[in-house]
Amino acid sequence: MRERSRNMWSWTLVFAPRFSTGLYSVSGVSEMTTAVKPVSIQNFVEGLRQLPESAFGPTEPMRRFLQDTPVSADSLAPYLNWDRQHYTRNLIDRTPLYELMAICWEIGQASSVHNHRDQNCWMAVPIGRLQVENFHLVHQDLDGGTCRLEPTNIVEMNIAQPCAVDPADPVHRVVNPRDFNQRAVSLHVYSRPFDTCVVYSPEQGTCGEIQLHFNTEYGKPK
Repeated sequence: MRERSRNMWSWTLVFAPRFSTGLYSVSGVSEMTTAVKPVSIQNFVEGLRQLPESAFGPTEPMRRFLQDTPVSADSLAPYLNWDRQHYTRNLIDRTPLYELMAICWEIGQASSVHNHRDQNCWMAVPIGRLQVENFHLVHQDLDGGTCRLEPTNIVEMNIAQPCAVDPADPVHRVVNPRDFNQRAVSLHVYSRPFDTCVVYSPEQGTCGEIQLHFNTEYGKPK
């Protein structure tokens, strides 16, 4: 079902919150394509469902799976839903072990700074490219609604470079910058599923819990 990339181990970037990616030049990233033949989203889901529970513990096995199994953009059409006011969350598959969603980003859209409720997260970008802005959480008082974060760095994701979020330091936001001048779609695998998260305002030093919702589920509007 999938072909293995010959240089799957050629990744050296480490940052906080740490993402595992391939080594690449940001200046040439728009020209990058994957040498691995894309699969349909249906075949991708079949592959996910065949993985043992142990593949969802450490971050590297799933990152490798995403790198070795890029998804065909055309096959995602039933799950793509666009909104000019806000990015959309579109559920593709969900089991007790993981959930898989497509997030659609219009030009200039961005998420809030957020965490993942102590769950693992992996991201791939089959359409366009995105930036991940990373933060280190210095202090959090959720009851008091206050926090302090320090920005660390900015990392680009693209079709050839999926990412695995370091569970030890996972606070970040995803951005589709206006100067990229194109829509983008990211695929997110979370293990295990969660329906709330904490969002942060680095500028105001505030934080709070929010409920998460899907715009579509299994290709159908909610």
